[in-house]
Amino acid sequence: MEILLKDKGALNGAAQEPFPASGPSATPWLNILKKCLLIASAATAALAVAALVVSGWAGVGSVAFGSAVVVVFFGLSLLVGHIYGRKNPSGAIGVFMVTYLVKVVGFAVILFTLGTPTWLNGPWFAAAGVVVVVLWQATEVVTFSRQRLLLYNDPAEPQDSTGSAGDTK
Repeated sequence: MEILLKDKGALNGAAQEPFPASGPSATPWLNILKKCLLIASAATAALAVAALVVSGWAGVGSVAFGSAVVVVFFGLSLLVGHIYGRKNPSGAIGVFMVTYLVKVVGFAVILFTLGTPTWLNGPWFAAAGVVVVVLWQATEVVTFSRQRLLLYNDPAEPQDSTGSAGDTK
């Protein structure tokens, strides 16, 4: 599929040249993951500095642990979407649902088995978790809304009424 730039020749005196239309994003889930990790890292660093000043190293560890739990929880879905979405894009939603169920059960078992470490500062852990979840979800929504997704598989050349390819010029 090509689009002709009609005014290009008029602007610079050159012949009209076709340029390809942009297509869907090649790795939408990986792009979302990268941006979410960048935002989560920045928020974690800012919270860690504040925790160090207010509560010391236990606060920093609590912020890091709270952020890590959120990043792993949400990052797994995007990673699975990236890996499975390339093989079967239409089945990605089903895989997301199964992954979510496994994550919820798995994280519940891990966190209840671990218990609360003695060094954990509850308010900093919770603050990091809430801040990173809110920023992660906002980044996912904004980044996903900017992805280019192929909705229709248009034919390469338009068909005329007889079923043969017509002249597009």
